[in-house]
Amino acid sequence: MDKENMNSMKKKALAFAAAACAFGMLLSGCGSSNGDSTADKGSNVITAYNSEPQNPLIPGDCNETGGGKPLDLLFARLISFDAKGNASNEVAESIKSNDDATQYTIKLKDGWKFTDGTPVTAESFTKAWSYTANAKNAQLGSSFFSTIKGYDKLQDGDKLKGDEQLEGLKVVNDHEFTVDLNRSDSVFAIKVGYTAFAPLPESFFKDPKAFGEKPVGNGPYKFQSWDHDNQIVLVKNPDYKGNRVAKNDGVTFKVYTKDEAAYADIQSGSLDVMESVPASATKTFQKDSTVQAYNKAGSVIQQFTIPAKLKHFEADTEEGTLRRQAVSMAINRENICKKVLNGTGTPAADFTSPLTPGYSDSLKGSGNLKYNEKKAKELWAKANAISPWTSDDKLTFAYNADGGHEVIYTAVVNSINNVLGAGVAATNPYPTFNDFRTAVSDRKVNGAFRSGWQPDYPSAENYLVQNFASAAADGNGSNDGDYKNPEFDALCDKAAASKSVADANKLYQQAQEVLLNDLPAVPLYYANAYGVASTGVSGFEMNWQNLPVYENMTKSGK
Repeated sequence: MDKENMNSMKKKALAFAAAACAFGMLLSGCGSSNGDSTADKGSNVITAYNSEPQNPLIPGDCNETGGGKPLDLLFARLISFDAKGNASNEVAESIKSNDDATQYTIKLKDGWKFTDGTPVTAESFTKAWSYTANAKNAQLGSSFFSTIKGYDKLQDGDKLKGDEQLEGLKVVNDHEFTVDLNRSDSVFAIKVGYTAFAPLPESFFKDPKAFGEKPVGNGPYKFQSWDHDNQIVLVKNPDYKGNRVAKNDGVTFKVYTKDEAAYADIQSGSLDVMESVPASATKTFQKDSTVQAYNKAGSVIQQFTIPAKLKHFEADTEEGTLRRQAVSMAINRENICKKVLNGTGTPAADFTSPLTPGYSDSLKGSGNLKYNEKKAKELWAKANAISPWTSDDKLTFAYNADGGHEVIYTAVVNSINNVLGAGVAATNPYPTFNDFRTAVSDRKVNGAFRSGWQPDYPSAENYLVQNFASAAADGNGSNDGDYKNPEFDALCDKAAASKSVADANKLYQQAQEVLLNDLPAVPLYYANAYGVASTGVSGFEMNWQNLPVYENMTKSGK
């Protein structure tokens, strides 16, 4: 799957997986109907809410849930996770490390095939991983492979052809390969459950573009069709032999641009499940007899990123740090969670989640995430003494308008303006999630922007390294603000080399204290796992990634 990273030494890694929750990709926005709301009534096909994927359906080039949800069902990885985040070997027969977690030996089970009938071999993994890591191929998941030996040699895209292989990957035979790392990475055995580590068939390398439109996987479902901006149809894979056997006949992901329309389709039975509810329904959905409601503590964090080089907010300057802290303290998170989210979120106190191993709500610097009108004004004044904020300056907040975020960012902007002065902040909505994410990826957003995170694996490492490490900046990962701090990087490297989970978590906490001072992103709230299903659905629950467990859902009587 996609979500697990929180261990110590390789041999103990799988045991630790049970402890956490998280799936890696930037949260997509909520959606709303695109007109076609005809459900597969009378069949055992589940219809599910989705946004249009940002990119073609290639495992290594997705860091958002519009593409992440179908990809998770299309591809089996070395390990899989159950609803609580517990890890089990799936394609892997065994994953073993040496004593300092710098080398892993991976053996595969016999008999696994892609849906085109070709075998899943060791090379299916090593070639796929090398392709994703290779900068020439410009894959969003590249940074996940940064600890593998030879990664740095594949980062100058202008000098590469795109088919160069990671030097640290060695095929022993069709069912065994070794992974040599450039430094200790005790989380690696769980990290390989993330979608970017999926195997790829030979057909992918012959025509990646065509593959992205019609992917061939080895997961519980197989691809049938993709009608862009309308729906993605997956059907049950009868040859799948892994841990997540589908109880239904397929999942059809329907694209919505308004979450209100999706909710109405749930109420009428024209849509089966969605992992959110519109803001207008947060007060009432748990009492709505026309839906099945779910609302429990979750692992997703919602925050906004401020680009490292944004004028007046430069991350490596005193003025920039003062303004970031002032803006953060000017936001009344408690008020937003109570009055806007209606109890479906909790004010953030760190950069991970309360369900993440090692979580603490009392780290040094956590006061920067608390509403403090007086101090916010003091810090803003200090920044003005360094470089005055003029009437021409404005901090804008970009978000996708199709995701139900308008009310949240309107409240954020109002809170900031009430404290720091009228006109300091303004909203900057983009029509669709795809438009928004493309602008972020292309570094075209001249202001702050929404940046939720849904964990890929249960570890602080996933939230911290993937979002804020220097290796994940400049388009090589999800560090879309291009924040770089050597002190933060060093603490994360030291944590990865730790001999125990407890030692690693202490170091990740220290790394968070660097972030709490610098605020490359400003945490807002932890989103609950909440959503709704139609009353005709059985087996509705949500997993450690705040997503429905699609494979366990069935239609009544089926």
